[in-house]
Amino acid sequence: MFEALSSKLNGVFDRLRRRGALSEADVSEALREVRVALLEADVALPVVRDLVNKVRERAVGQEVIRSVSPAQQVIKIVNDALVEALGGGEGDDGKRGIDLNAPSPVPILMVGLQGSGKTTTSGKIALRLRARDRKKVLLASLDVHRPAAQLQLQTLAQQAEVTSLPIVPGQTPLQIAARAMDVGRRELYDVVILDTAGRLAIDEALMEEVAQVKLATNPHETLLVVDAMTGQDAVNTATAFQQKVGVTGIVMTRIDGDARGGAALSMRAVTGAPIKLLGAGEKLDALEDFHPDRIASRILGMGDIVSLVEKAAATIDQAEAEKLAARMQKGQFTLEDYANQLKQIGKMGSLQGILGMLPGVGKIKQQLNDANLDTSILKRQAAIIGSMTPRERRTPDLIKASRKKRIAAGSGTSVQEVNRLLKQFDDMSAMMKRMNKLGQKGLMRGGLAALLPGAGNKRPF
Repeated sequence: MFEALSSKLNGVFDRLRRRGALSEADVSEALREVRVALLEADVALPVVRDLVNKVRERAVGQEVIRSVSPAQQVIKIVNDALVEALGGGEGDDGKRGIDLNAPSPVPILMVGLQGSGKTTTSGKIALRLRARDRKKVLLASLDVHRPAAQLQLQTLAQQAEVTSLPIVPGQTPLQIAARAMDVGRRELYDVVILDTAGRLAIDEALMEEVAQVKLATNPHETLLVVDAMTGQDAVNTATAFQQKVGVTGIVMTRIDGDARGGAALSMRAVTGAPIKLLGAGEKLDALEDFHPDRIASRILGMGDIVSLVEKAAATIDQAEAEKLAARMQKGQFTLEDYANQLKQIGKMGSLQGILGMLPGVGKIKQQLNDANLDTSILKRQAAIIGSMTPRERRTPDLIKASRKKRIAAGSGTSVQEVNRLLKQFDDMSAMMKRMNKLGQKGLMRGGLAALLPGAGNKRPF
């Protein structure tokens, strides 16, 4: 998300940096380009107008034109304006995600159009509440219109390891909602997630049904699920639901498929409802809190190190990492260790997604795309190692031509890919040995250059 906007804005700011001192005309020209970039990113016109006006008021002043680094000052002003547009800034209470500050069972009502990813998002939220917040969750499908909708939620509940309300044929959405809340109270559930039916378009019947369920259950959170891929239609949908039903927050799905991101920038300003969560992909753990300041940093190419560290902390096995570090310090690094590392990286998501959180990577985005960086590479390498015998994984020197053919056939890859993996592993092993030989003092003295091949033969100056 935001790739196209980020690329264009970084181009504008690069030109500003090259100019050194800025005149009022320079700032005005840059703002015209920012305005075009926002409109091309599908940001709503009133939001663009408001954002550009805010930046102009703050930027066209003596403090920018006469500052030591005027371009950096303009970038900071744009960053602050983006944070405000996304729902952050001074009025931001700092609360993220779902609010559970209510008596149990806390009812959460999921609403939205058909195809927005509402049922999958219900399963994602259930998993998140169980695994991260240690809550006892009950999932209930109120969708009696779409074939197999209730069975779909039941399957998702099994995958998330939470309970789903037993299906009783013939019940109305109101009856199902009442039964879900009754079960929630009697069986001491912390949260009851009510997944309502959707329609292909907004109509009176949909709004009436959602309004009745809301009146009957009095949900603490009413979360609207919208598809980021639909652009301004997502904003129009959110506006309609906010006016006719009232929502407490928005969940944007399929953000990994929307390169423009204008809907996210428009959502808070147009509807007044905060974006609470972002969904990327179909996996049940692909859900993250929405942080306006971090999103603004990503848009401006400044990365998002905080989210990257949080993602790593949530997915990497600390004990396993410590064991591996100890083995690496002794120079004991096998293909089994390498396979475990590949699994840990794979849990963090796509490589492009991880790299996108690093500062400055936006400028080499095209090269990364051309390099075809994808977790499928990691999966293929894991499959190659999985096709080896335990002895081969511990002693890769045993792997000669005939074994390579067998491993390639067993993993569905080519001999060239097996060779490439073994070469990468040899390079890593050689580096581990040099690290072990140099020790901490040697590394500090020689730096990274000391780890390069042939470094041991060079005489120190």
